Amino acid sequence: MSEGMYPTATGELARKRRELAPETEAAFQAFSQKVFAEGALPVKVKQLIAVAVAHVTQCPYCIKGHTKTALRHGATQEELMEAIWVAAEMRAGGAYAHSALALEEMGKTAAPKGA
Repeated sequence: MSEGMYPTATGELARKRRELAPETEAAFQAFSQKVFAEGALPVKVKQLIAVAVAHVTQCPYCIKGHTKTALRHGATQEELMEAIWVAAEMRAGGAYAHSALALEEMGKTAAPKGA
């Protein structure tokens, strides 16, 4: 990730978000706290899922933040890397599965092979 591509997450940016939409910001924060609270899934597992999803959505802030939080909740580096590999397979799997759309369109056009 290029250091200049994304602005550094700062208290000032957080303050500006709160200032511009305080009720929405508060609702989002409450939702986030509820989602990541201990429940049927332990916090560590939820954070491992978040790291995997962050890689699929390619959010650098989420990758860094949830990786740090997962480590704080006992995730190992091996668990984190395995979660990242699961995300990579799922993303690649989506491209593989969606190739059916291209293959369907190719089947509609009788183009000679290699043309």
